[in-house]
Amino acid sequence: MSHTSPRMKRNARAMRHEPTRAESRLWSWLRDRRFEGLKFRRQVPIGPYILDFYCAELELAIELDGRQHDQPDMIDYDSVRSAYLQQRGIYALRIPNEVLIRDPQMVGEMIRWAVAQKTPHPPSAPSPLCGGEKGIE
Repeated sequence: MSHTSPRMKRNARAMRHEPTRAESRLWSWLRDRRFEGLKFRRQVPIGPYILDFYCAELELAIELDGRQHDQPDMIDYDSVRSAYLQQRGIYALRIPNEVLIRDPQMVGEMIRWAVAQKTPHPPSAPSPLCGGEKGIE
């Protein structure tokens, strides 16, 4: 992880104290190793960015996107941000807030898929899109 400034750390701490409704919901699924036994942290500063959720073990970030991320300037910003993370070996899974609200099971499958991509597994492992497991509720 990159060295972060005291200002970035303060901003991340403030964001942890005032999460969005979507962040609170997803955090209730990820905290305390509830999701696949993986350790996620929230509002983690990496370089000039603060990641919504981050699993250091897998170098996996989960970003919740509100409607403002559909704006052209935010699309460009998110692309630059994702490229920055990718250069550091971090995969950023972007999940629209509307999907989290409308179809939480799909979000669970999206996260399982991202985890599977970052985890060594035998070639015979079932696809997370085949359905076998129950989604997050």
